[in-house]
Amino acid sequence: MTDNETLLAAYDGQLRGAPPTPPSGVTYEQDGPLLRIVGGFRGLVSGPRSLGVRGAELDRLIARQRDYFAARGEAVEWKTRSHDDPADLTDRLRAAGFAPEDEETVLVGRAADMAAREPLLPEGVTLRRVTADADMRRIAAMVSAAWGQDWSWLAADLSGRVASAPDEIAVYVAEADGEVVSAAWLVFREGTEFASLWGGSTLAEWRGRGIYRALVATRAALAVTRGVRYLHVDASDDSAPILRRLGFTAVTTTTPYVWSPEGG
Repeated sequence: MTDNETLLAAYDGQLRGAPPTPPSGVTYEQDGPLLRIVGGFRGLVSGPRSLGVRGAELDRLIARQRDYFAARGEAVEWKTRSHDDPADLTDRLRAAGFAPEDEETVLVGRAADMAAREPLLPEGVTLRRVTADADMRRIAAMVSAAWGQDWSWLAADLSGRVASAPDEIAVYVAEADGEVVSAAWLVFREGTEFASLWGGSTLAEWRGRGIYRALVATRAALAVTRGVRYLHVDASDDSAPILRRLGFTAVTTTTPYVWSPEGG
């Protein structure tokens, strides 16, 4: 196999199931081939590369997820990948009322390669690993400001993960003059060769100055100490070029299809 095929096979084989420990208040359920995650900011549905159902049977499976969360009065995200089977899954999701959000690029890199780079920060910026609820609220406020949206739910999500499984997540902030200017976290997946990089939002005035790259290197170094072989990222169009230059390989794309009670 090519390197791309090797990395995609590792991703499909190791990262498509349930994370080992759900945050407080979150439960995992199985519906046929699907993993359903309940109790978070919104529901999440994900499946293996091949769902093994087609046509009317697939339509019924989709409708069950929509109706399940409709009964709870909650939105639900169905996480799709561009190489999934059947190929008409996204058409059937649209027909059931699911709407696509922004496509992201799935990248995989070797942790040791990413850890070899020395983190270089702008003058006056420091990195710090955090666990306190107050810091999670500061992160949520920064992300809300960075994107002009309400991300207040993120504070409870991160605090819940740290409380439930502190060995499975490492949260970092970049600070300047006491202000959080960027934040990112590393999520370990026990029983696999992977850890995932999440977050990385940076205030507009601090972008393009190496903070994101430093957060990647810092998290990669921690991953290596834990015996992690691969790092995975679902990257935005802003982050993907940076990660490619660092040596990550694009293996597929992922698009969330979302249904909400409000239809938005």
